[in-house]
Amino acid sequence: MSTIDKDDVCEVQCFDEDKVNRLKPRVSESQGVAKIFKALADDTRAKIIYVLSLENELCVCDIASIIGSSIANTSHHLRLLRNMGLAKYRKEGKLVFYSLDDDHVRHLISAGVDHAKEEKMNVRAKG
Repeated sequence: MSTIDKDDVCEVQCFDEDKVNRLKPRVSESQGVAKIFKALADDTRAKIIYVLSLENELCVCDIASIIGSSIANTSHHLRLLRNMGLAKYRKEGKLVFYSLDDDHVRHLISAGVDHAKEEKMNVRAKG
């Protein structure tokens, strides 16, 4: 268990009551955000969302091939993403095609990829 450093803790209960009163009711707006980031926190799901952000729609078998995973594992993750409301699917005979459910997810993964690229460049520049 970690200990709290006394330098990291305020010595007063409230510094700016106006800000607290203004922002406190807005905290509920973040409800559901953790679910999205939890989905993105898994490497396989992040890869799936990323490739779906690059193409409008892909077949499950193609997604599996692109990310280097089995069809069964890919299907499992796609089902989770669908249940979370992040992806949607359609069937065409024996094929199942997936796409992102909306552009918000596309923007999130794009921002994450851009950030990761910047971090990689910063590490190289320092090293």
